[in-house]
Amino acid sequence: MNVHGRDFEKATFARVLRGAREGSGATLTLWGDPGIGKTALLEHAAATAIGFTTLSCRGTRVEEPLAFAVLHALLRPVADRIDALPAAQAAALGAALGRGGARPDRFLIAVATLTLLSELATEQPLLITVDDAQWLDGPTTACLAYVARRLDREPVALLVATGQEAPVPGGPWGGGTALEIGGLDDTAAAAVVREASPHADAETVRRTLRAAGGNPLALRELPGSGAADGPEGRTAPGPPLHRAIAARVAQLAAPTRTLLLVLVAAAEDRGDHRAVRAAAALLGATEAAWQDALSSGLLDIEGDRVRFPAPPVRTVVHDHAPPAECRRAHRALADVLTGEGHADLRAWHRAAAAEGPDDDVAAQLEDCARQSGRRGGHASAVAGLRRAADLTTTPHGKGRRLALAARAAWEAGQVPTARDLLDRAERYASEEVVAGISGGLRGLIAQAHGDQESAHRLLLRDLRAVADRGRAVELACVAVRAAWSAGSGDRQTEALRVLAGLATDGDLPEAALLPALNQWWDTDRETSAAAPLTDDAVARLGTVSWPLLPPAPLALARGAETALADALRARLTALRATDPTGALVRTAPQTAPLDIARGHWTEATADATEALRVAEETGADHAASLCRAALARLAALRGETPAVTALTDRVLERSVPCGTRDLTATAYWARGQAALFAGRDTEALAWLRRLTEPGHAAAHPTLALLAAPDTAEAALRAGAEADARAALRPLRAWADGTGAAWAQAAADSTAALLTTDPDEAEALFRRALEASGAARRPFDHARTRLLYGEWLGRARRRTDALVQLADAAETFRRLGAVPLLDRALAGQERAGARLRRPAPEPSGGPVLTPRAWQVARLAAEGLTDPEIAAQLLLGPRTVHHHVTEALARLGVAARADLARVDFADGTYAQTDRTYPKSDGTYPKSDGTGPKADGTDPKPE
Repeated sequence: MNVHGRDFEKATFARVLRGAREGSGATLTLWGDPGIGKTALLEHAAATAIGFTTLSCRGTRVEEPLAFAVLHALLRPVADRIDALPAAQAAALGAALGRGGARPDRFLIAVATLTLLSELATEQPLLITVDDAQWLDGPTTACLAYVARRLDREPVALLVATGQEAPVPGGPWGGGTALEIGGLDDTAAAAVVREASPHADAETVRRTLRAAGGNPLALRELPGSGAADGPEGRTAPGPPLHRAIAARVAQLAAPTRTLLLVLVAAAEDRGDHRAVRAAAALLGATEAAWQDALSSGLLDIEGDRVRFPAPPVRTVVHDHAPPAECRRAHRALADVLTGEGHADLRAWHRAAAAEGPDDDVAAQLEDCARQSGRRGGHASAVAGLRRAADLTTTPHGKGRRLALAARAAWEAGQVPTARDLLDRAERYASEEVVAGISGGLRGLIAQAHGDQESAHRLLLRDLRAVADRGRAVELACVAVRAAWSAGSGDRQTEALRVLAGLATDGDLPEAALLPALNQWWDTDRETSAAAPLTDDAVARLGTVSWPLLPPAPLALARGAETALADALRARLTALRATDPTGALVRTAPQTAPLDIARGHWTEATADATEALRVAEETGADHAASLCRAALARLAALRGETPAVTALTDRVLERSVPCGTRDLTATAYWARGQAALFAGRDTEALAWLRRLTEPGHAAAHPTLALLAAPDTAEAALRAGAEADARAALRPLRAWADGTGAAWAQAAADSTAALLTTDPDEAEALFRRALEASGAARRPFDHARTRLLYGEWLGRARRRTDALVQLADAAETFRRLGAVPLLDRALAGQERAGARLRRPAPEPSGGPVLTPRAWQVARLAAEGLTDPEIAAQLLLGPRTVHHHVTEALARLGVAARADLARVDFADGTYAQTDRTYPKSDGTYPKSDGTGPKADGTDPKPE
């Protein structure tokens, strides 16, 4: 078919294809009215993509509920290459496409698809066309949207044609370029009319142009139909076009109309010729009907595929058919689609043919949904279970299937849908039944996306209905975490008591770990003097159950950051093979605060940045907030105040309404540290006081304890000695009760600042520096040296002061702690040293972006590009680009040489210092803390 006009669209296609040839891929989404020519433009692009491999697919209404149906069609020509993928990716993609195997992670399927397409594109550039994207099945949409976001370094062009609405930001196609396809100009429109109706006179052409509004399909259908007649002026193409097609359909014999209706029901252009012919024959369509349909121009046959020439044809055929006839067509197709390979499609045809509730068909749909879930197609499972519920006769059965649908929606990342389905389920079944079937889902949703106190209550209520004892234990662990997050010791104790009963009664492996578990969570300073946690106990907690591992701030408070980090890394290694998304989203938000304390700031930045990207894509709001909180603390330590403001704004937007006090407290802590290190002492104290203010949204005992050294210093610098002594008391009690090295050092250095006895102060400073294990937190240790050096300088002991300040400055320089580096250097200058101020980048060494650093680190461990791509959810070519960049910037000749680079010292990365607000603007700090009246400024 000729594409008349469209010069701008053709030029746009040429530009996209040229970029792909040069290795810079892109996604272009076409949208516009039905019949406007989107399909013709995709075909034109494919025809002009000389030297490209082309893969094409199309969404259909009938196959929309079938998991990965369109992905299967897209990859069919290259399916033989799947086995060459890394083993985990090959297994995941194979399972998604129906080859069997373990239930795959939906993002591992997407990674495998990206790897497959990337490898295919190494031979020659690749063009992918997706038509009728509005009808893609949900899992395919998610998979291709994932691919679309990662084509910037791939020789791949992705052209997507969707419906009448522009792609929305945040939607599957919202990240690429959108191109609205409008009507043809009069010159091109006249050419289309004359091509379709060579004998049309000038008046017919004029009326057609007026009525069609530049719509190519209308320009072909309207001449001679009478639908173009009407008042002067252009009219919308929809009604006239539909009238024209309806008139042609009405002229056909009844068997021919039946044949067309069967084609509508058979998934249109992917309708198997043999199946359509057999089903139509059951309904009385003869060979004459086929010839009649072909002669009418309303049906095409290409090989063994039958199709309509344009989408509006199927719409008109369907809309003008009586519902009973539509059901007959679906019933006939269900009868002819035999064999196990057609089970899903057969069930959906039977569902479409049902005249009312039908428990047999509902059971078939539930089985299809179960199979979809096993293949990672949770979105399709939701559709199947919803329809099954509609067809179920009993209220209890409806409630059960809606509860299962809610769980599938949760697995698919559709949180609002999951909530809605739970509400619907409880209209037909009791809360207890719904909770048991959904696995305590309402409490899990509340903990991840809602109010923490409500989550605690719901989890403890619903775990009693869960039959699986192990699952009930996990819910109890989540309830403990929710109570801790809400800053409620009483609720935490209650949840621990329930957990102990469950683990003991069920004779579960968790029972043996209860003493260690209770010790983890015990924040009562009067009873916290139990034997210290051993590394072995922490490791065993991590191997039994993920929710058993307490959050990072508790590990920091206990001084067990290394043990917990090792346990998390072990979990990360185990998860990467089967659940790369979970590996990143679950571990990085927890390891980042631990790495900050251990001085691994580069690693913390890289991990938190990468996990934030994935968390935002998957809708993991809580994990995203944890990542932002960690990045805010790093920004505060580095003196990046605008970044602190932007990141904490985003954290507080979510944490305050949800009562997630640990996150709110972390945001206030970061703001307090940023102000303290910038010399805004009064502002810093105002932020940090909130962590201990009863009833405040930021009040949290664990975070208040960790921030106590900052609170005390800010108070002393602001002239509020009483606040400093108040901060010291719980810090000293915790140090005495737990023996945690960091707490002992912090309590001693704080006490040194408060005492007026010079001998006592010096003894306390020295004890803080010499505390066993204190040096394992290099920033804290250097800060003690800084405080001691400043004290020595005030005592006019300049030589001793220079020793402490120089050691502190070296650590701050290595870490990139610019504000305290400046303070240490200023202290040295006051003590008489003559210094050349160094560049702020750590060690003056080569720098990498966090992602390039992360890629280089994994490459140094011997991983291949596809293996790194799978772990970091990137394209292999993007990984290769980062490896090449790392080799150049680190000054090493070959990939093997990366093994000799010490990535642990934190000198090989730079941070991205631009953290835009949600509206895309770069924030400016106003330099103010809470207002004088005690209220806090609202986050923007």
